[in-house]
Amino acid sequence: MQTEISKRNMSVSGKVAIVTGGSRGIGEAIAKALAEHGAKVVVASRKLEGLQQVAQSICDAGGDATAITCHAGRQEEIEALVAQTVERYGKVDILVNNAATNPYFGPLMKIEMPAWDKTFEVNTKGYFLMARAVVNHLLAREAPGSIVNVASIAGLGAARFQAVYGMTKAAVISMTQSLAAELGGTAIRVNAVAPGLVETKFASALLQNPEAVKRMEATSPVRRIGQPDDIAGLALFLASDASNFITGQTIVADGGSRGR
Repeated sequence: MQTEISKRNMSVSGKVAIVTGGSRGIGEAIAKALAEHGAKVVVASRKLEGLQQVAQSICDAGGDATAITCHAGRQEEIEALVAQTVERYGKVDILVNNAATNPYFGPLMKIEMPAWDKTFEVNTKGYFLMARAVVNHLLAREAPGSIVNVASIAGLGAARFQAVYGMTKAAVISMTQSLAAELGGTAIRVNAVAPGLVETKFASALLQNPEAVKRMEATSPVRRIGQPDDIAGLALFLASDASNFITGQTIVADGGSRGR
């Protein structure tokens, strides 16, 4: 006899997902993982060229993906992204908030306000506006859904030389908890992933020093830097029904470094 727990798996077949920041790195890996497990995927970011390559690679592999440009800090573009997704696929079930920026790397006291404002606009305001647009759609359908916010271990403690980025990610973690609590009776789940150092273009400022990388690898319990696929599997789990008793959580994926 098949039990309820045995029926649950990592399949997201029949579901529609939006992945922001989907043109490369962690976002690309998550989009491909969702598509491989049955979801129709909309990848979004500011520039179309990289998105088209990701969408095409998903389609070439037998999946279904569409590229739509969207500035993650602009409300009108976010609302248009959700509307275009619904127009193409009929609904949205999954949101992966991944688009982020980190224009300043240096001492907190020396940051200039345009860099501060841009970081909060994309990393915090953008996440909220995306979540609100998808939640409103789900509530109108009276449908369950899953929101996965890509945060960072920088939001869980001191973030030397990237403090403002860390502040935005701390806000994302708080927002995840509050949204999950407020939406608890609606079958809309909200969780976050907090990656450690992952080998992407976004993390290039931290990875350009080979000696520093060697030290980080040597002190990590898994003895390596993270890869985008390491985060994609966790995001897939949180998007799927396999995690349907999990909400309001921030799951750290850093190879065990914070536990040392």
